[in-house]
Amino acid sequence: MASIKKEKNNTYSIQFRYKNYAGVNCRKHKYNFKTKKEATAWMNEFIRKEQSDVCMTFQSFYQEYLENQSADLRASTLATKEHIVALHIMPYFKDRELASITAEDIIKWQNKIKKKGFSDSYLNTIHGQLSAIFNHACRIYNLSFNPCKVAGGMGNKDSGNMGIWMQEEMERFLNAVSDKPVVKYAFFLLYWTGIRLGELLALNIADIDFEKKTLSVTKSLNRTDGKDVISLPKTKSSIRIIYLPQFVVDEMKDYCGMLYGRGAKDRLFVVTKSHLEKEIKRGAELAGLTPIRVHDLRHSHASLLISQGVNVAVISRRLGHKSIKTTLNIYAHMFDKDAKEAADMLDKLYNGEED
Repeated sequence: MASIKKEKNNTYSIQFRYKNYAGVNCRKHKYNFKTKKEATAWMNEFIRKEQSDVCMTFQSFYQEYLENQSADLRASTLATKEHIVALHIMPYFKDRELASITAEDIIKWQNKIKKKGFSDSYLNTIHGQLSAIFNHACRIYNLSFNPCKVAGGMGNKDSGNMGIWMQEEMERFLNAVSDKPVVKYAFFLLYWTGIRLGELLALNIADIDFEKKTLSVTKSLNRTDGKDVISLPKTKSSIRIIYLPQFVVDEMKDYCGMLYGRGAKDRLFVVTKSHLEKEIKRGAELAGLTPIRVHDLRHSHASLLISQGVNVAVISRRLGHKSIKTTLNIYAHMFDKDAKEAADMLDKLYNGEED
């Protein structure tokens, strides 16, 4: 029950009791309303907000967010999210009411995070995790706006910083690591198929069809809580059939011939991500190459296809991207060169020139 009182300065005050989102009885007294109607409207809006989940602390809301998301995310994705939030987000916002966090607060947080010397791509990832939490609050719990969007992004995706090895460089690298056949063939297959590292490590011998010259990508290996977990790939589009050139088929036949005593359902490469990450550094140093990441072999494969004029839709399907838009966003800078070459080709065609 609310009590409205006219004050000496001809304004109105309102006093009332209410229960907040946690069911706790609270009391509120507010002054300086011009009319009783204005006071009542303010009280109703205040109670509505206080009884909604967006008045929870950031930490409490995040726990609900995780519960809502856990069914839709892979264990490894969830673990990554929790790690980033615990390390870079929760220390700044855990005790704040979600609805009280402003764009100015986000900018101050961004400035602190930027001083830690992280790469642009990692800054982008951290910001994306925080923005996803606020998006969820807006979509499900009617938070009025996402302060991360108002503040603007932080960092950039790493497409402009990707390392690329050309074919000649890759051959030098493979020669350098030829003392370790498992490592050599793992990198060979990564370069010539463009599959993700987790997809490579989840492959069974039976996933290669030597007659049809195809590679079936249907699963991915991730490390969660210190254990290797094989699960479905990150998206439906990641489940795909990749056609292999004959020389890749021949090389993989040679490799499989070395795998004595293994059955069709056994893993093709029994090796860890961390070992391959160490080996790509070792091989690059031995070959005198600029070091790149294991994931950059995927970018190198895409670069190879783009340079040969392969249709972007074909490249997108081969890489397992969700859409052509994803492929264009990541490799836009590579297609720019092709666009210029296309203009040059049309110029020659118009002028009747031949190569």
